[in-house]
Parts: sequence; C-alpha cells; structure tokens
Amino acid sequence: MKRKLALIMATVCTLIVAGCGNGSGNNAGNGGAATNAPKENAAEATAAPAKDVTIKMFQFKVEIAEQLNALAEEYEKETGVKVEVETHGGGEDYGALLKAEIASGSEPEIFNNGGYTALVPYMDRATDLSDQPWAAKLIPTAKAPATVDGKLYGMPMNVEGYGLIYNKDLFAQAGITDEPKTLTQLKDAAAKLKAAGITPFEATNEWWSMGIHLVNVGLAHQPDPKQFIEDVKAGTQTIKGNAVFEQWLDLVDVIFDNAQDNKMTTDYATQVAEFASGKAAMMLQGNWTQGDIDKIDPALNLGLLPLPINDEEGTILVGVPNNYIVNSKSAHPEEAKAFLNWLVTSETGQNYLTKEFKFIPAETDIAADAADIGQVAVAVQEKSAAALGWNWDMFPDGVTQGFGAAMQEYLGEQIDRGQLLEKLDKAVQDIVKQ
Repeated sequence: MKRKLALIMATVCTLIVAGCGNGSGNNAGNGGAATNAPKENAAEATAAPAKDVTIKMFQFKVEIAEQLNALAEEYEKETGVKVEVETHGGGEDYGALLKAEIASGSEPEIFNNGGYTALVPYMDRATDLSDQPWAAKLIPTAKAPATVDGKLYGMPMNVEGYGLIYNKDLFAQAGITDEPKTLTQLKDAAAKLKAAGITPFEATNEWWSMGIHLVNVGLAHQPDPKQFIEDVKAGTQTIKGNAVFEQWLDLVDVIFDNAQDNKMTTDYATQVAEFASGKAAMMLQGNWTQGDIDKIDPALNLGLLPLPINDEEGTILVGVPNNYIVNSKSAHPEEAKAFLNWLVTSETGQNYLTKEFKFIPAETDIAADAADIGQVAVAVQEKSAAALGWNWDMFPDGVTQGFGAAMQEYLGEQIDRGQLLEKLDKAVQDIVKQ
C-alpha cells in the first residue's frame, strides 16, 4: 500500500510540475503567473455575475484571512459582486461553528469541508461542480475527497504537505550536515542541537495540530490506512496494541521531550512566531505557515524533514487540506460558482492563489513560481513522490477533537503511553456508537 501511495503521489508531483509550466514552484502558496489562464473562461467568470449581490464565504484558513479579504475587494471591483469572508480557525472548532451557523438559519454560499466522511452531513447542500470549467484541469488525486458516485461536490482548495520544518542555519550551528531521515538520526540531531544550546523543537498545544497532523502519521504508516480506520470504527481493530502506533509513540516522545519549556501554553500563532524568530530549530507544520514565517523573517533558510517512526526512512504527508463547497440552499449559489471559477481562471485570482496565499495549485494549468510560493512548498514538491497521504477525514466529525484532547493530556504528562492509545480508541468509539 505504501508503494501504491508513493506511486500516486509521484503522479501528483508530475502533474503539478507539468502544470507549473516555466514556474519552478508548485506550491499553490503565494505566487503563480496567471498569464496562461484561458481568456475565455476568465471573461465568462467576470461577465456572468449580477450586480448588487452579496455572497458569503465561511472559511477556516486563518493564514489567508487577510489575503482573502483583499481578494474579495478585488472581485467586487471587477464584478460588482460583494464577497463577505468570515474566518474561523486557529484553535476554534470550525465544524461545530459551521453547524451552528447553518442551524441559526444563515446559509453561507461557500464553506470549507474536508471531504470523505466529513462531506456526508452536507450532501443535501453540496452542489455538483463536475461541469465547471476548472474541474477537468484538477490533479486527479485532488478530486478524491469530494467525489461521490463519480460527481465532484467541491473545489479542492490546494495541495499541501507537512513534516518537520527546520532552520538550516541552526542545524549548521549544531554541526548537523545531513538531513535526518530515520528516527535514530532525528534523535541524534536533537541531541546535537541541545548540546549547542539550541531548542530542538517548537511544539504547540493546539488540538488540531496534534490530533489531526501528528496522529495521522500513525494512520498513514498502516499497510492499508483506509481499511485500518474502518476496522477501528467497527471495533474489530484497536489503536492500542497496534505495532505501527507503538513505533509512532517513539516519534511523539522525541518531539515532546525535546520541545520548549512552555509547550503547554504555546498556541499556533506563538509556535510559528517563535520558530520564525529562531528560538527553535524545528516545528511540526506545513507549507501553509510560509506566509506567517515571512512576516517575521523572509530570509530564513528553511527545509522540510520527514516524520520517521522507526529506522526506516520517513516521509512527509501530502493531501488536499479542504474543499470549497457551494451551498445549494444559499441565496446565490450561481454567483458562488462564478466566484470560484474567477478565482482559478482570472489573472487576479491566480496571482492571489500563488503569490498571496502561497498555495500549491490543485489545478494543472496554474503556474506557481518558487520565488513566490516559498521554500517549504518547494520542499513539499521535491519530496511528494515518496509521500504518504491524509486520512483524518475518514473519521466522523468529533473523532479528531477527541484525538486532540488525548494528545494534550499526553503533552502535559497527565497520562502515559498506554493510556494515550486507549484514549485514542475511546475517541473513536465515543462518536461511532452515538
């Protein structure tokens, strides 16, 4: 299965590079030339919307909140349609807030959804987008999370990857000349950093970072992640006693045991700011942090390390972070579709996707320059061929929050290794048995 995933991601990487044209960066992050956008599609997108219409986007990606608001202003200038962006994230429970928003009678035209199991509760609202001009230009694997019975119910936001972002200059100060690829090598690197007076890891207390990204490392290393998750949900398999998760705990301990002293009170924003300020050599995050890092030190010399669980060479984790869902029960679904089409076909939209958002595009025809999207995204591209996937959206809503709560207890040394694995199992059963 791992080999199969590697082959799939190699295809993703190839398609991304092909889509970049002359652009060397493929990270849909912040910079991409849009000069190759089909003019007829851009014209349709800007001509179609009616004037004096307001559409609402309910979204979770705090890293691009400011840029999205600026993009909305550009769209209004070009089309006369106003886009209200409401952002919830950075520790908030986006899923719960979206449900509350809809329950209150508010129906945003566009909202975020991870796909797979997470899409099921919203199928009565999700609009079939299979006929949209951009749909045929998607990286094939990017379609999977939002595809149901052969129909596409969401626009993939972008492609992202995560691992251990590291400060190359701090590694050099500690005498580390080769990138650690195995768990033993990572332990050795942490020891060298400590000996040089450098904090190895900047950790965070955020439930989503630990409960989603870190736990996914254990899921992704299963011989068949999807089957394993289905078995855990069915109660025929458990996380406790699983050999892969036992090894995964060793990686978790390396990070937590070599992190900063105030890790229990370090939120996401602080984690990124402290790392960007050179206060630690590594942090477990992805290319979505590039923009915030650049605000503090755009000259930081960065790389991306794999997440090994044993003495085999580790990998990064790559997937589609989220999808834009067009709400059929909202007041203006057609205007929402026109906005999304403009986002990926117009020069303005494509420039924001790459240069401002620093995204690795999910579309094969959007060029992204490495100078714009950043070093971390470039590293994601380079390491994608061997990457493993994202699996957390195969669990029902609420499971990852339970994972996160258990991980917070473990971070605070309130429970031991065995209790952590028991609580991960319980987080699944508490939801599936409801």
